[in-house]
Amino acid sequence: MGTTYMVWAILLALTLHKAVCDESGPVIVEEPDNRVDFSNSTGANIHCSVRGRPAPSVVWVRADNGSAIGVVPGLRMVLSNGTLIFPPFRAEDYRQEVHAQVYRCQASNSHGTVHSRDVHVRAVVAQHYETEVNNEFVIRGNSAILKCNIPSFVADFVSVQAWVDNDGTAIYPSKSYDGKYLVLPSGELHIRSVSSEDGFKSYKCRTVHRLTQETRLSATAGRLVISEPMGSSAPRLPSKDKGDIVEHAAGSVVPLFCEAQSNPVPRFRWFKVPEGGRKAAVELGERVKQVGGTLIIREAKVEDSGKYLCVVNNSVGGESVETVLTVTAPLSAQVEPKVQTVEFGRPATFTCTYRGNPVKSVTWLKDGIPLNHKEAVLRIDTVGREDKGMYQCFVRNDQESAQGTAELKLGGRFEPPQLIYTFQTNTLQPGPAVFLKCVAAGNPTPEITWELDGTRLANSERMQVGQYVTVNGEVVSHLNISAVHTNDGGLYACVASSTVGSVRHAARLNVYGLPYIRPMDKAAVVAGENMVVHCPVAGYPIDSIVWEKNGRMLPINRRQKTFPNGTLIVEAVQRSTDQGRYTCVARNSQAYTARGDLDVQVMEPPQLLPIEFGSEAFYEGDMAQANRRLRKGDRPVTFSWLYNGILLVNTDDTYIDHMGSRTSILTLDPVRAHHQGNYSCRAVNKAGFTQVDTTIIVNVPPRWIVEPADKAFALGSDARLECKADGFPRPSLGWKKAAGHTPGDYRDLDVNNPNIKVTGDGTLHISSIQKSHEGYYLCEANNGIGAGLSTVIYVRVQAPPQFKIQYRNQTARHGDDAVLECEAGGETPIGILWSKDKHSVDQAAEPRYTIREEMRGGSVHSSLSIKTTDRTDSAVYTCVATNAFGSADTNINLIIQEHPEQPSSLKVLDKSGRSVELSWTSPYDGNSPITRYIVEYKLSRRNWENDGERMMVPGNQNMAAVLDLRPATTYHLRIVARNEIGDSDPSDIVTIITAEEAPSGSPRDLKVEAVDQTSLRVKWKPPLREEWNGDIQGYQVGYRLASSNTSYVYETVEFSKEVGKEHQLTIKKLQVYTEYAVVVSAFNKIGQGPTTEEIRSYTAEGTPQQPPHDVTCTTLTSQTIRVSWASPPLETVQGVIKGYKVIYGPSDKWYDEERKDTKITSSTETHLHGLQKYTNYSLQVLAFTSGGEGVRSQPIHCQTDQDVPDAPTSVKALVMSADSILVSWLPPDRPNGIITQYTVYFKEEGKSDSEAEQEKLLSSQLNYEANGLKQRDEYVFWVTASTTIGEGEKSESVHLKLSSKVPAKIASFDDEYVATYKEDVKLHCQAVGLPTPDIRWTIRGEPFTPNDRMRLLTEGSLLIREVSRDDAGEYTCHVENPYGQDTVTHTLLIQAPPHPPEIQFQSTTTNSIEVKLKPSVIDDTTPIHGYTVYYKPEFSTWESVQVPASTRSYNLEGLWCGSRYQIYASAYNKIGTGESSEILNTRTKGKKPEIPEVHRFVEVSSVSINLHLKAWQDGGCPMNYFVVEYKPRHQTEWIMADNQVSPTGNYGIMELTPATWYNLRISAHNNAGSSVAEYEVATLTLTGATLPPTVSDSRVTWLPDWWPKWLDLNVLVPVIATIVVIIVGIVVICVAVTRRKNGIENLRLREEVYQQYQYNASMPPPSTMDKRHPGFREELGYIPPPNRKLPPVPGSQYNTCDRIKRGGGSGRGTHATWDPRRPMYEELSLHPPPGRRIPLGGPPQPLGSQDTLRSGGDDEICPYATFHLLGFREEMDPQQAGNNFQTFPHQNGHGSQQHFVNSPASRSMPPSSTYYSTVPGDMTASRMSNSTFSPTYDDPARSDEESDQYGGSTYSGGGPYARAIDSVSQSGTAKRLNGAHPPGAPVSGPQPSNHRFISNRGSTSGSAGQGSPEPPPPPPPRNGDLPLDSSGLGSSLNDSNNSTASNQFSEAECDHDLVQRNYGVKATKSTEEMRKLLDKNEAAAHIQNGGLRMVSDEMNV
Repeated sequence: MGTTYMVWAILLALTLHKAVCDESGPVIVEEPDNRVDFSNSTGANIHCSVRGRPAPSVVWVRADNGSAIGVVPGLRMVLSNGTLIFPPFRAEDYRQEVHAQVYRCQASNSHGTVHSRDVHVRAVVAQHYETEVNNEFVIRGNSAILKCNIPSFVADFVSVQAWVDNDGTAIYPSKSYDGKYLVLPSGELHIRSVSSEDGFKSYKCRTVHRLTQETRLSATAGRLVISEPMGSSAPRLPSKDKGDIVEHAAGSVVPLFCEAQSNPVPRFRWFKVPEGGRKAAVELGERVKQVGGTLIIREAKVEDSGKYLCVVNNSVGGESVETVLTVTAPLSAQVEPKVQTVEFGRPATFTCTYRGNPVKSVTWLKDGIPLNHKEAVLRIDTVGREDKGMYQCFVRNDQESAQGTAELKLGGRFEPPQLIYTFQTNTLQPGPAVFLKCVAAGNPTPEITWELDGTRLANSERMQVGQYVTVNGEVVSHLNISAVHTNDGGLYACVASSTVGSVRHAARLNVYGLPYIRPMDKAAVVAGENMVVHCPVAGYPIDSIVWEKNGRMLPINRRQKTFPNGTLIVEAVQRSTDQGRYTCVARNSQAYTARGDLDVQVMEPPQLLPIEFGSEAFYEGDMAQANRRLRKGDRPVTFSWLYNGILLVNTDDTYIDHMGSRTSILTLDPVRAHHQGNYSCRAVNKAGFTQVDTTIIVNVPPRWIVEPADKAFALGSDARLECKADGFPRPSLGWKKAAGHTPGDYRDLDVNNPNIKVTGDGTLHISSIQKSHEGYYLCEANNGIGAGLSTVIYVRVQAPPQFKIQYRNQTARHGDDAVLECEAGGETPIGILWSKDKHSVDQAAEPRYTIREEMRGGSVHSSLSIKTTDRTDSAVYTCVATNAFGSADTNINLIIQEHPEQPSSLKVLDKSGRSVELSWTSPYDGNSPITRYIVEYKLSRRNWENDGERMMVPGNQNMAAVLDLRPATTYHLRIVARNEIGDSDPSDIVTIITAEEAPSGSPRDLKVEAVDQTSLRVKWKPPLREEWNGDIQGYQVGYRLASSNTSYVYETVEFSKEVGKEHQLTIKKLQVYTEYAVVVSAFNKIGQGPTTEEIRSYTAEGTPQQPPHDVTCTTLTSQTIRVSWASPPLETVQGVIKGYKVIYGPSDKWYDEERKDTKITSSTETHLHGLQKYTNYSLQVLAFTSGGEGVRSQPIHCQTDQDVPDAPTSVKALVMSADSILVSWLPPDRPNGIITQYTVYFKEEGKSDSEAEQEKLLSSQLNYEANGLKQRDEYVFWVTASTTIGEGEKSESVHLKLSSKVPAKIASFDDEYVATYKEDVKLHCQAVGLPTPDIRWTIRGEPFTPNDRMRLLTEGSLLIREVSRDDAGEYTCHVENPYGQDTVTHTLLIQAPPHPPEIQFQSTTTNSIEVKLKPSVIDDTTPIHGYTVYYKPEFSTWESVQVPASTRSYNLEGLWCGSRYQIYASAYNKIGTGESSEILNTRTKGKKPEIPEVHRFVEVSSVSINLHLKAWQDGGCPMNYFVVEYKPRHQTEWIMADNQVSPTGNYGIMELTPATWYNLRISAHNNAGSSVAEYEVATLTLTGATLPPTVSDSRVTWLPDWWPKWLDLNVLVPVIATIVVIIVGIVVICVAVTRRKNGIENLRLREEVYQQYQYNASMPPPSTMDKRHPGFREELGYIPPPNRKLPPVPGSQYNTCDRIKRGGGSGRGTHATWDPRRPMYEELSLHPPPGRRIPLGGPPQPLGSQDTLRSGGDDEICPYATFHLLGFREEMDPQQAGNNFQTFPHQNGHGSQQHFVNSPASRSMPPSSTYYSTVPGDMTASRMSNSTFSPTYDDPARSDEESDQYGGSTYSGGGPYARAIDSVSQSGTAKRLNGAHPPGAPVSGPQPSNHRFISNRGSTSGSAGQGSPEPPPPPPPRNGDLPLDSSGLGSSLNDSNNSTASNQFSEAECDHDLVQRNYGVKATKSTEEMRKLLDKNEAAAHIQNGGLRMVSDEMNV
């Protein structure tokens, strides 16, 4: 257990150690850019990615003060991941402190803090600018430069893109500098050699804004004003071009301008002037070009920086201009080491390595705090705890900055000292001993010292210090004071120190006694520093401690500070005021004092004036002198001079003179090279020292250290030529070699020659020196000081004779002359000798040989001529050369050559579609190696001379592959051999035909165009005919999103054979306004060809899916509102925004669309004018594209400002009494604001308006009583209304004269009252009159009678409580007194929710329902604001949509196809929503997919299955997709081929295994549902043959597990059957006896009815076969072929063909007899005869034709030779009759001509084979005429070229192995499994089981599912009525013991050869063996519906 804990502890420690070790400081990984410029319309994101452990926190700070920045809403955001975001903003929101600022990214964790480089952020507000081009004046013949003048405020962002002349021709920047026009990199247009014609052109510049990408032409066009040269003139430079300073980035193109004009045309020359050196001409080359006077430097380098001088002159004069070029390189910095761990007290060094140009400053930061260090190397002498952290080196220039980061960690196990125990302050009486103790710890072990008032204590008589170290490493120190005295009091301190730090503790020891001050030593203080002194006071208690100077108590100035503890501080000590004696005075409460003096001396350090030599640079031999002068400082001062840190003394060229005590002079005479360096003058006194520095540079011209001299070298040796010189600057040394054999014309050495090398010290090395290296060499030394040095030497190469070639072959044609030559180099003289095969050549002996010699350029040339060569001249000839240094030879092998012979045995080894491999036998080479073979080939119909092509083959090969042939093409080939002499005759011709290949060309003329918002139409033409490489089967159209890298989605298009026809495909269900990439490829039976180039196209524009956001409105005036918004998100626009619509209207009428106004604008802001005053407006904004209008934004609301109101509407004046008048009025119709007051004006008639009296009233008061009026005077009244804006217009004036009679009047006005349902209403009737008038009310003409809700108020008003709709109408108030009467009528309107609207159906489609909306016939007082239409699909939830009130019909779109819907509507107004209308029920059109006929859907080949998806009927609802699954037949798991197959075109399942059975499962989906079909498919063999049918496992697998194994069905079934037969027999006998009494006729009639019922039951419902037409008997009859006998069926009067047509019962035990003698049959219903028992649930409904494929006996079968399947007489299922007989074709290979059409071939498959197929099954009468199948036959064993030209056969539709099984099957290569149960058809009785049976006698398990009626009682057993055996068949097809006649085959039935071919029976079986096979039930495996299995399963969808 203990060991386990220890292990865990160790692991935990290691884990913690690793975690600590893995920690690191913050480092900026992704540093932001130095400069971030952005437009206010785009915004910017600045990323700052950091790493560290623990994870650093990131903040952004301002670079100027380091303060953290925060979020400025709408302008600046800081994300937690370090991203600084500047969103787009409006121009007026620009803030300089946000958008024009320098930021830094700051990252911090526990290890430290780092900063990113400076980020200069500059936001640019889009503003209008114009560029201009001014006219340029130029003298003809000179060059001109046109400049594009860009405003300065956009100059940093706008650049010249091109120049455009007045003809519209654009001139772009070019890398070629040879033309007349050149656009310079800086944007100027350079026009070379201006002529008079150039003055007729004008030029504009086209600029581009790099932030907004906006391009524009200049506002003005400039032209050249050309003047003719008048006399001669010197070059003139513009005044501004006398000098310039330019700066460009490295790698850019730099133009340096030198604009000058003169006559004659000036000459321009450029020089580069080094600092302190001589100018040198600029070398022009590929990188440096000169165009006119402009120097262009491409790919500028930092080394190109410097001063450039342009010198311009002509014959009249000259001028020059200087340009200083600085080539900037991006700054980068790196600190090494990046991480260093240093122990305490050790030094640490960081080195900052930086690159870039220029570098103007180097600074360091520690944890984000600047360090006072400016050098590249940062050294920390002694590392302490405070030094750990993050260090950064920053390099900067005017444009950018860069930083490097490093971390300093503290290493080792050192710990600074710590005091773990200290003493405390203590107060005691004199006498006792005192013990002070301190305990310290640390690593290394610290040492403890003791101090008293700052003075270190040592051992004395009474004070002892001792210390020791404990076992724990702690240091214990004691201070022992024996018999403490008063004078021992003071501040005691213990100090623990070690090499890694120190720590101090202090506390006072107070000893009672009188004050005492210990003596103080003299203090020396440096002027300018602070002085801090403590008064060493003892004694206790002390009342006060003060300081005095010169008898004055301190402080006496601001620099002096005293403290109660006796501390004195004097800041910035000055000698004049602060030097002297200071006295410390201590006093106690008894006035006893103690005094102590302190003498302070203030010392001044020396200060020197700057020194200088007068110049930084001197030439050797000059005199240099520097003066040192002492400015101030205490004497004595010691002076010294230092040179590079070394003390100087007087020498022969260095003199030091001291002039008094303040001056010293350093003289260098003469100045020499060793004087260059740093000079320092140092002054030292007691107060300190100072030093001033200066630098002197000595320019020394070059001088030889080693001067080269002539040398000679042996050939092949290594030569070394020394050339050394010194000087300052250090001279450059270079070697050149004379071009000829004489001195002069020196040229640079070939630097690419690896044998020639010049070292840095000037030494020339030549490795393996050759004769070519001999000559004159020049060594130059130059440093720009003086003329430089140069020396010419001669290098001689001494060589023996030498031949360049030691051995060579030379050939000559037979009979031609030959000349053999040799040339020997070396020291002359040289002798030459010739030999042949090592025998000397004797010219006398061989007259055909001639030898000649001559000198050629220092070499000896010799030739041997041979005339009329023959084969004997073939030999090795040797040329021997000799001189004084040795000899050499060269050998020449002479070969006499002839033409080669003809190649033979040309054979074809292999061939493919594009190549053929040939071999041949090499011929005789003619004594000359065959250099190559020429393979000649051509098309078979072309000729060799004009159309032949050649391919060269190396001569050492006798095999070759001819490539680049055309597939499926006939070629002729032959071979020609070639040697150096010539070509042989061609070989015999070989003819080949290349194989087919996939198409090699892509379709042509691919075009893609938008059909609508979600569709693209693709059009193309076939590839060129020669690129087909076979017959094209179809095309693959691929498409994908252009913005993604996903693979293409392909659709297949069948090939059209019309010549030149354009193919097309419409791709649907695409995204709106999205760019798609489309490719097309063709394919043939071999494979797919290349795709076209990708064509991209957008779908049509849609409508914006989101509204504009940030919609705001601002009221500007009483009739103007400003509206602004932001564009919808770009990804939701679905197009290009053409503009915006602002919909606005009063909020109270917002429901009424007709009251809304619309304004269209293209900007994101607009002003709405002419609005109603003081009105609340609602506004919406939408964006629109070419595709239509987008989504409206949510309404926002703004209210216009108030304005002065209109005049009050009506005014009345009524006499109240003899001296008063009542004035009443109505408010203004348009108050234009809130009425603040009314003003009533009245005056006497005749007075002016200014004399009128006025009365201001509250806004709630609508009448005024004017009292104290004069009788019998007429008065005039008017009223005004006022708002906060001012007083409005006055009302109309009313005149009234006072009267003593006051008639009855009503002050109220006729008014319309609008009341909300269930609220109280008060109708006013204010009456006046004397006497008081009577008041009565009438309602709608009827007198008012008070009730619970209505009552008359005292003032005459009528109060109605909780109004209802019935209260609406006219209310009249009547007043009357003796002097008059008056009436007023009010109209009361009641506002209530609307009545239910009327809703009706108008139309329906597959995905929409159109309804008609109509308001209620009952009129509503309150206008309807709109309707809400509710709808829901069956079994789903309700949905709703709001419809405007003006809508009269509305179309509900996007509904589910083929679904039932419920719909109702309700209306709403401002009061609320009314009652709902009645609910309507309807259904959208459409139904689920219809399963197609199999022969139209399935097509198979050897390795693929092609599905014709268009064969599916969509049922009216568009297909959504298909799901295709497949699997090998014996595999359990399905393989998903694709679950999103597009419903267009075909779909192929590729790469299948030939000759294999597969199961297919196809699921078709639309909105109405889905249909599923299963098929069984057999792929063809590689030769195109079909598979033989297979026998299913006959074992009984449907028995339950509990069934006893010993219970054998073969025994049990016969026993049970026997018992049942006996019982049935007894019952039948009884019934027969009983029925006999009813008569024979009755029984016969019933039998016929039953037979007719059974016949009709065999017909496929719901079709009815018409048996009444005359040709019916002939149609069903059978005429046997001539000379053929068809044996009759026992007991019947019709032949086998008739029986097959007639069919049998629907069940296994059914029996029916068909009488062919009856002329016709009546159509009977499918109901059973009376008395028949109906199965439970009624007769099962047959499967409909919509979901199943059925086959029956409807089509003619007689023309085929048929056979009678034994045992199939009475058991035949009429529903399956058509499936259970495979017939053979006629002997001539053709069948009946009815409906026989070859099925077309599908894509990727060759044309249909000639195999036959049977008629598709179960077709209704309307479909029978359209059925197609392949009646012809071909032998699959055939493999000749005509029948198998495509390598296989194709089955289309119903081949012999295609059959759909959906309770009815069809012959072919595919068959349908598990057909779908039709919708709506009830399934009665037991459901079909999942058992599968081999069936060649009809399905016995599927009869119930097929809707067959219940069979009648079984007839007496026949030989076919046997129980099924274990295989699902009868125990015998027709046992041989039964009727022999019925077991015989006719000749037509027994064509066993066809049986063998079609059904897989081995050819070795004879006819007799075949009969036996049938008798033994073995034929079931061979004659079984074409080898197809039928499964009776049904599957509901």
